[in-house]
Amino acid sequence: MSLEVEKPLCNETTKRLERQDSLIGDAEKVSNIKGHGSEGNWTQVLHLAFQSIGIIYGDVGTSPLYCYSSTFPNGVKDKDDILGVLSLILYTLILLPMIKYVFIVLYADDNGDGGTFALYSLISRYSKIRLIPNQQAEDSMVSNYSIESPSLSLKRAQWLKEKLESSKAAKIGLFTITILGTSMVMGDGTLTPAISGSKSNRVIRSVCCISCTAQIVWISVPILFMLFSVQRFGTDKVGYSFAPIISVWFVLIAGIGIYNIIVYEITILRAFNPMHILYYFGRNGKEAWISLGGAILCVTGTEGMYADLGHFNITAIQISFNGVLFPSVALCYMGQAAYLRRFPENVADTFYRSLPAPMFWPTFTVAILSAIIASQAMLSGAFAILSKALSLGCFPRVRVIHTSKHHQGQVYIPEVNFLMGLASVIITITFRTTTEIGNAYGICVVTVFSITTHLMTIVMLLVWKKNIIFILLFYVVFSSIEWIYLSSILSKFIQGGYLPFCFALVLMALMVTWHYVHVMKYWYELDHIVPIDEVTALLEKHNVQRIPGVGILYSELVQGIPPVFLRLVEKIPSVHSIFLFMSIKHLPIPHVAPAERFVFRQVGPREHRMFRCVARYGYSDGVEDSGQFARFLAERLKMFIEDENAFAVEKPEKEDTDSPSGVSEGQTKPRKSARSVHSEEVIEPPMSNHVGRISSYSLQKIEEEKQLIDAEMKRGVVYLMGSANVIAGPESPTLKVVVVDYVYSFLRRNLAEGHKVLSIPKDQLLKVGITYEI
Repeated sequence: MSLEVEKPLCNETTKRLERQDSLIGDAEKVSNIKGHGSEGNWTQVLHLAFQSIGIIYGDVGTSPLYCYSSTFPNGVKDKDDILGVLSLILYTLILLPMIKYVFIVLYADDNGDGGTFALYSLISRYSKIRLIPNQQAEDSMVSNYSIESPSLSLKRAQWLKEKLESSKAAKIGLFTITILGTSMVMGDGTLTPAISGSKSNRVIRSVCCISCTAQIVWISVPILFMLFSVQRFGTDKVGYSFAPIISVWFVLIAGIGIYNIIVYEITILRAFNPMHILYYFGRNGKEAWISLGGAILCVTGTEGMYADLGHFNITAIQISFNGVLFPSVALCYMGQAAYLRRFPENVADTFYRSLPAPMFWPTFTVAILSAIIASQAMLSGAFAILSKALSLGCFPRVRVIHTSKHHQGQVYIPEVNFLMGLASVIITITFRTTTEIGNAYGICVVTVFSITTHLMTIVMLLVWKKNIIFILLFYVVFSSIEWIYLSSILSKFIQGGYLPFCFALVLMALMVTWHYVHVMKYWYELDHIVPIDEVTALLEKHNVQRIPGVGILYSELVQGIPPVFLRLVEKIPSVHSIFLFMSIKHLPIPHVAPAERFVFRQVGPREHRMFRCVARYGYSDGVEDSGQFARFLAERLKMFIEDENAFAVEKPEKEDTDSPSGVSEGQTKPRKSARSVHSEEVIEPPMSNHVGRISSYSLQKIEEEKQLIDAEMKRGVVYLMGSANVIAGPESPTLKVVVVDYVYSFLRRNLAEGHKVLSIPKDQLLKVGITYEI
């Protein structure tokens, strides 16, 4: 019978109709999920603040080991220059890590997660800038998506949104600077262990009286080998266990700094007057500008605060930075400056020369351990960022191992760990000195700073909708500082500065190649989809037999039937009793609640028992093992059938009542080409809010279908995957042939296969070969 249109009833009906991914009450329970950035009680916040000391601040906290020596590679010419450099270091720490990151950038969290890709995904939720057209209306209904339509009253945000969405150059530009930032972070992760090993070289030379640089370098190699060997244990075990040591390190350097200020020159505190920076540049001119490349090393590892935000929260990081890191490091730099004012000839080994004799060996031991921890933090960050790039289709398939049951963002990538370890050893042997490695290191640091500034400006315009004066102030101040530093570092391009550019170029070429073919392959499948209204005719034409069990055909498409299905039916004219077209889709958010994992559609008539399913994951989520995935899939499928059969949707005359999206997947409708659909921004619409009526399906029928699913699951699940051989078209230019036929094919053959990434057992896998000409 029909229901009267009453306001309370319509609201209730609307709630039921919105459950298009088979949720009953779970969606309401998770709709208020808070990200990692959400605040907890003060006990939890202080606990996280303590942990963040060991994970985030190892790199920036050990910069006093080499900052002055890198700033004065040729010695100190004027004692007043020490005062100018100290003032420069203090205000660099105040402006970049403290004001920019701690008080501004950290608030641009992507449901609690940070980093370059987090900014990119945050922008992509408010503007369709991704190059793969797989957006669905249901994606914005995920509880963690947290998106609101841009207000029409804020014309500036709306204008920017339209410009980004209509400009292919803007989309490519944003993607390019994102992967450039990722490449530079990877370079940072490679250079950090190398420079950490070099930090101890000077100490060993002083203590053991070893004058040969080659001997010192070969001592560093076993340390690096040990560092990369323990990565498989994960950040949770390796990093958190050293948090107390970093805390001891900060206590030591703060105490030693206070001692040196009192003993050597208490008036060093006048460095807080920024005029000493101007005096320094006035005395030294170009030489002062060149020395900026060494001074910037005082903020190495700052980007780690933002990249590792997912492990902590904003308040915890603000407390640990302002209450522990900044006071300790500032006191250490002031103490070293006070010592150098008395003994400027010792600038090459300032830190250890300035230590009181009784404190030398304890400080030396803690310094070595702290340097190792600093490397660990950057390596963990590099793994996390690459796992996000992988989930967004921007990096070749590699095996990602989740090393913690408590923190989903803590991952380990064996192949990447090996390559980074090899590169770090080669860099240590080749460059040998801290100064040369520091030149390369500084370029990585400042480039990531600049990319973050530009992406943050877009976030302020598009997402935050801040006052234009505040946005201009942010952009002008920080981009000016970063460009001044970058210009100085680039002057040392030949003395090691070229290394991160070469490294980034190789990594970017790899990522661009993979993503380009990935996008072109997606478009090929989209242009060659089998129309859903032809499924019945296709099955009848080939006299397809239904065999026991459940078949799951993986495809990247979220609409239409992939061309590999036609190939399967032609070669093996049989389809499993229950058949699903499965798409693994990664949304531009960190996590998708398990209750919101699956979205189902009915494909063709009900008696075919064919469904489309989209399994949605955030870029920090891991894919379950095959057994757990199959069990959860079966439960959600039964819930979907129950909802579908219990309530049919009363639609206008030409709409089908089977599809929860309001668009029939078995209905003949005028077709447009895939590209024209995308160009018109026509994406599968969400379920229409029409009044429902009780279906004629009985509860007995529902139970029979649910029992059938259980029975077929017990008979076995077969996973089908298309083994696509992608080649360049016959009239393709030479560059495209090289990229597609050689570079991409090489990567595809030598990296992890799809079934390994999805943890599919080999005895349940069936591959279907097909060739795509793009």
